[in-house]
Amino acid sequence: MGLAERRIVKAFQETTYKSFLEDVKKVVGKEVAVEVAWDSLAIEGMSHLYEEAWPQVYFQPLVKAFESICADDMGKEAITESLDKIVIKNEEGISSASRWSAFENKVLTLDHKPTTNIHYVDDRAKTVQSLLENNL
Repeated sequence: MGLAERRIVKAFQETTYKSFLEDVKKVVGKEVAVEVAWDSLAIEGMSHLYEEAWPQVYFQPLVKAFESICADDMGKEAITESLDKIVIKNEEGISSASRWSAFENKVLTLDHKPTTNIHYVDDRAKTVQSLLENNL
């Protein structure tokens, strides 16, 4: 990761990412550990897209899914009992909403190319929601 990417990652972590963590805590009702493989998200030469792409690819779909699941006490309770950690990364080169998420051992893993199919927020949200609801 070059200097340009490191600067943008740091700025993102201090603003948008902190806001995302607060949103998750507010919706879910507890802090959830989140592990982000920033080096895998920071594709060299694509830093101009991070501010737009990362929220749409990773964070907005997740919050939307949680909002739907946690709309009532039963859903909120199921999430708080069943989810301990969220892992966000780009390791498998996945660009399809139908394949980007996995849930195992109380860990939700989101693996997606960070600058591909950016605007498919709703598709990714529905996939995560369905995955979690089927496994809670």
